[in-house]
Amino acid sequence: MDYFELNNGVKVPALGFGTYQMPSSITEENVAKAIDLRYRSIDTAQNYGNEAEVGAAVNKSGIARDQLFVTSKTQTSGYRSTLRGIDESLQSANLDYFDLMIIHWPTVDNLGTYKALEDAYKAGKLRAIGVSNFNSRKVQNLIDRAEIKPMIDQIETHVYWQENKMHDFLNKNNILHESWAPLGEGMSSVLNEPTIVNIADNHQKSTAQVILRFLTQQHIMVIPKSTNPVHIAENLNVFDFELTKTEIETIKNLDRGHSDINWPSSMEQEAY
Repeated sequence: MDYFELNNGVKVPALGFGTYQMPSSITEENVAKAIDLRYRSIDTAQNYGNEAEVGAAVNKSGIARDQLFVTSKTQTSGYRSTLRGIDESLQSANLDYFDLMIIHWPTVDNLGTYKALEDAYKAGKLRAIGVSNFNSRKVQNLIDRAEIKPMIDQIETHVYWQENKMHDFLNKNNILHESWAPLGEGMSSVLNEPTIVNIADNHQKSTAQVILRFLTQQHIMVIPKSTNPVHIAENLNVFDFELTKTEIETIKNLDRGHSDINWPSSMEQEAY
């Protein structure tokens, strides 16, 4: 496993296990499987409805808590509701702290919402804080007005929407770029892309492994999700090879410069 360092000194695994749209009935089983395979970062959210199951798998894993990095996301707007929501999430997951809590989407009160994260961070309930789906203007507003700089921005990032402009902005401000939907949210066209198929054949890897390596080699944290035991294991096995500069440039040329997952047009701003 490779690790990235956040701007507060906390180290985070470059690759984690995602639980988006994973039914609570199978979440604990799949997270436990992932931990057994040596995943050390697990991503959940209040909106996913499976924080309790993620926490159960973490607590039953037998792995020291400080060896696991657990992320959740707020689904609230404003200071009071967000602070209350953090406590409710901790109680639901039966955890003393989250390693990372991020604002899931921009809200009508980003500053108040983020202030709650700051105070929970100061209280030791969170080891790191950040945002998700924030463009450069929204991130810059927090940098200018908040007390603590965000440590991560989790945004849609994959081969067909590589977020180069946003990536440069985040790097310049020492904020880690994290990808959701690194494999294109199940878009078969990404995994069957001929250019990537050829590169995968050269390395005797799957196209999914090549895509994940492409992103992590550019200092982008990834959280692929799967409930297929073979794919869960395969997705983690990407740190025993490196793509060449030529291969990276070839993949960069596949960028279409826009979302392929049909998220709200309001999120597709020029900073992305």
